[in-house]
Amino acid sequence: MSWEAWGGVIALVLALALLTGGALVLFMALRVRQSAREVSAQAEAIVAPAKDNDAADHGAGAADPTAVGDAPAENGEPAGVLDDAPEPVSEAHREAERILTEARTEAARIVAEARDGSAAPLADVAVGAVAQDADALARETLIASMERQVGEATTDATAAWFPLPSKEMKGRIIGREGRNIRVLESLTGVTVLIDDDANGVHLSTFDLARREVASETLRILVDDGRIQPSRIEKAYAAAVAATPERDLRAGRDAARQAGVDGLSEGVLTTLGRLRLRSSMGQNVLGHSVETARLAAEIASQVGADEALARRAALLHDLGKAFTDDRAGTHAALGAAELRATGEGEPVVNAVAAHHGEVRPDTLEAVILQVADRASAGRPGARREEAEPYLDRMKALEREIGARPGVSKALVMAAGREVWVAVEPGEVADQDVPELARTIAGHIDADPRFPGEIRVTVVRELRADAVAGES
Repeated sequence: MSWEAWGGVIALVLALALLTGGALVLFMALRVRQSAREVSAQAEAIVAPAKDNDAADHGAGAADPTAVGDAPAENGEPAGVLDDAPEPVSEAHREAERILTEARTEAARIVAEARDGSAAPLADVAVGAVAQDADALARETLIASMERQVGEATTDATAAWFPLPSKEMKGRIIGREGRNIRVLESLTGVTVLIDDDANGVHLSTFDLARREVASETLRILVDDGRIQPSRIEKAYAAAVAATPERDLRAGRDAARQAGVDGLSEGVLTTLGRLRLRSSMGQNVLGHSVETARLAAEIASQVGADEALARRAALLHDLGKAFTDDRAGTHAALGAAELRATGEGEPVVNAVAAHHGEVRPDTLEAVILQVADRASAGRPGARREEAEPYLDRMKALEREIGARPGVSKALVMAAGREVWVAVEPGEVADQDVPELARTIAGHIDADPRFPGEIRVTVVRELRADAVAGES
């Protein structure tokens, strides 16, 4: 297992050890209190007969004035000399009172130490005694849970395969002198690679959303059979318009796979958007489903609320759908969104605490932390080298897109090409070459973007009119 998975194991071990140690301290305090009560009961049992005998003796003396003290003895001496003899009943009474007082004092001292924290050494001893067993139990629980889950060993970071029904369809996609494929690439921001040996094309881009829209555009075109620039534009518009429907469908599929029900359409739609995001090459929605399954398995092993752990784990990365347009961490954003939609406080707290930003209030929240690290840390789940590349490509697009007159910037061909579309009303034809040179010089001066990068600036002015309108 990776270091992150070991960190999850250690967290679970510590949690189990602390819980067990606290339970042992409480158990021992209760046992002492019970023993004190038993001693008190025994002392009371001794004291009660003594008190009864004293009361009987005093009563008898008061009722008969000629009793022992005043009656003459058989040898002629007064009976009052017996007053100096020991009184066994009174001695037993005093001994019982002493035992009772000592027992009560000792019980009060132990309870006071447990309350004010001075029993910490006792807790340390208890934790040390169970640490080894707790560690073994934590390992067994985590391994048993992970063995029941099978996830993808690798993920597609930048490319997807789109199959075609026939080789003849490749020619239609390319078009005369490549005009169709150029329109498709400029609209979607995806590099379309034709495979000569197979019936299909590769869609290459670092942006999962663009890749999905390009794939949906190609599906519409292939189903229709007519592929030309105007049809490509209509298919692209239809694919973009259908994005919310695909989000909702993906959210429902994920909830069904994770075994979670009762989610609103708004939450499901937001959850479905996570399919278009990745973290170090690991798909966020797939990670959420896997984490939900792991959390449920761990909860069932340790006797926690399985449904709560499953629900919180599925929704724990919901905030990543808002990190592009809202300030804050994804844990805080997700918790705020769930609270606004009426989700229960245990789920909200688990989501907010899954990266340690707030304190977890429930055992299920701790289980979520362990399951999250186990899913992210398993071999093949993530590739750290992919994240810096994706960050560089996004940064390049943002910086070019922020320039005056630029309407859209697309990084393509694994970062070796940049297509820039400008607003015709703000950039004149004669200014296009200078803008291309300026952007290329800016990229060349930035050490984050090494190598040769071709910059293409496109200025397109369209005018539409409809004939035959009444």
